Amino acid sequence: MRPALPALALFFLAPVAAAAARPDILVADFEGDTYGDGWKTTGTAFGKGPAKGTLPNQMPVSGYLGKGLVNSYLGGDAGTGTLTSPEIKIERKYLNFLVGGGKHAGTCVNLLVGGKVVRTATGPNDKPGGTEHLDWHTWDVGEFEGKAAVIQIVDEVKGGWGHINVDHIVQSDRKQQAELMTRDFEVGSRYLLLAVKTGAPRRRVQFVVDKRTVREFDIELATEGKPDFWATADVSAFKGKKLGVETMLPADVKLAELVVASDTWAGADKLYTEKHRPLFHFTSRTGWLNDPNGLVYRDGEWHLFYQHNPFGREWGNMHWGHAVSKDLFRWKEEGIALYPKRYGDWAFSGSAVVDKANTSGWGANDKPPLALAYTSTGRGECIAYSTDNGRTWKEYEKNPVVRHAGRDPKLVWYEKGKHWVMAVYTEFQGKQWIAFHTSSDLKGWTFASRIEGFFECPDLFELPVNEDPKNTKWVLYAADGKYLVGDFDGKEFKPDFKEKKQLWYGRFYAAQTFDNGPVDRPRPGTDSPVRSRRVQIGWANGITFPGTPFNQQMTVPVELRLVNDGKRGADLTPHVDLRLHAEPVRELSGLHNGKPVFAAGPPDEVVCDGPRVLAEGLDAFDAVLLVEPGKATGLAIDLRGTKLVCDFAKHTLTCKDVTAPLPDKGFGLYHLRVLVDRGSVEVFAQGGVAMSVAAIPDEKNTKLQLVPNGGAITIKTGAVNRIKSAWGK
Repeated sequence: MRPALPALALFFLAPVAAAAARPDILVADFEGDTYGDGWKTTGTAFGKGPAKGTLPNQMPVSGYLGKGLVNSYLGGDAGTGTLTSPEIKIERKYLNFLVGGGKHAGTCVNLLVGGKVVRTATGPNDKPGGTEHLDWHTWDVGEFEGKAAVIQIVDEVKGGWGHINVDHIVQSDRKQQAELMTRDFEVGSRYLLLAVKTGAPRRRVQFVVDKRTVREFDIELATEGKPDFWATADVSAFKGKKLGVETMLPADVKLAELVVASDTWAGADKLYTEKHRPLFHFTSRTGWLNDPNGLVYRDGEWHLFYQHNPFGREWGNMHWGHAVSKDLFRWKEEGIALYPKRYGDWAFSGSAVVDKANTSGWGANDKPPLALAYTSTGRGECIAYSTDNGRTWKEYEKNPVVRHAGRDPKLVWYEKGKHWVMAVYTEFQGKQWIAFHTSSDLKGWTFASRIEGFFECPDLFELPVNEDPKNTKWVLYAADGKYLVGDFDGKEFKPDFKEKKQLWYGRFYAAQTFDNGPVDRPRPGTDSPVRSRRVQIGWANGITFPGTPFNQQMTVPVELRLVNDGKRGADLTPHVDLRLHAEPVRELSGLHNGKPVFAAGPPDEVVCDGPRVLAEGLDAFDAVLLVEPGKATGLAIDLRGTKLVCDFAKHTLTCKDVTAPLPDKGFGLYHLRVLVDRGSVEVFAQGGVAMSVAAIPDEKNTKLQLVPNGGAITIKTGAVNRIKSAWGK
């Protein structure tokens, strides 16, 4: 149901199509097994008849009518040829047809009159990417009315996008091709809502104020059928001004039904109550998200910025979204932090810091600014700053500060040298590197060094070894979750070993840790060291939620520690094997719903010599188990229909399509922590292994069940806690 139009002054300008005085004349609909009488082919590209949709190895084809169409992708882009119609008589003002595919002179539709090409059209694609969607094209052929003509479809291109798609050729007195439409608003409401139909053609939309384009993006407008959801654009920055919304639409579509003003977020009353909405993982209100960006802690707030498409469920239109939380789970979205400077110059990934010493001069000594670095795809690495705790940002006027072939800057304050470090992915001499640049004030940057073998989204941080503040090491991390441990002198990273290590497996990418983490005070009566918490969040890439207005989620926040996992050799010499360990942050216990639904521990250990249901009636839950396998060779755990398999013999952990090592610590015990939400399973094993898996629970299965293999297992200690919604709904 479309929202009612608001009571405010608005103007709507749109072309009005004259009523067709004469019925349309169908030239060809390509629904048969052959092209029809009189149609002739040459070459191999068009085959013997119309294609029935998408051809082998082709991206999904959409936008055609019925079941068939002309599709010259037969055998791939290598095929060439022509398809020519019999002679037709021009009897209407317009010739409409659907077209897609390649945007080349040699992938085209031609109209021939008297043997000469008088009209031509191509598909929209000439670069990698794009879609196989067909859209309407219209030729004005009024000047040829009464004359004989021939339609020729041509594929003479063998390279990328070397094919053409055509369907439904119709003579008409009504124009079908999209035309520029504008709707003007006197901005009084905070938001504009835009109707979205996932899978519809992407259309370029511009917001224009004072004859200047202030926003520009692509969106799948719901020009046909009921919208799947309404995207929300905050236009409060233009309050009191006239804002024009411009886009190309078919002549019979009304822009007034696709863009409306509102004082509230679209569907605000239903937010966070959707069927598949995760209960304790961060998801955006609507739209796509990926990489976490700019993670920073300041004045009791955890700031999560993230890559975001506000206008659709799929990747595109990269902005920085922004949310804040007091406890890392109950997030409040603050809207868009970074808008693209212009269309095509997207705001890609980066990081944020507290400039405690006000080295930049952008703040005051008693109120230092926040600063962030991000990749502007049209300019390079850019800096912005905030003096209102991250709510608004201003770009450094001399951006970009670093130009190179790369992206994703990570800012770090190097205390010993009293300078800033930017670790950034770069491409150099045909290889992939992390480069290090230094600065005294976040403005002027100097290249220092680079290290080979890392791909995008770096993170760099220092951690104590085994909680010893006098023994620290640096960790260099990249998007794939693999890392090196070593020393860093503020300019160069020197790894202890060349071989990378891995903490996370499965649906985990582009993780970042929070700058300026809060300090943990020592526990009373202990000698626990004072240390800053190192909290990490990653993008759970590929965890999707069908039929919802949002897409993708973040992983659960975890606290990282650097631990020596080495064992003593036969000569009792201690081996050094420094590895990251991760455990969900302690704040998660604040979402435990009531008492545990299962508990075990001395003297009430639980022996499972066959299938054993530990709990039922579960939605999201947190299970912690310390298992003694005894003679059992394996253990299968049913997590609401998703199976987690621990193979004690092979020392592996498998959940769906993800397999990770299951280390044997040498004590005959296995520590497992399993988090189940509405779209994911996350497993933490033996402290040093983490796994993230896409898994929507079986609605009919609400149980947690253990099935040992090869003998009985004993749960030495354990607890299963239901998790309530972090959204308070």
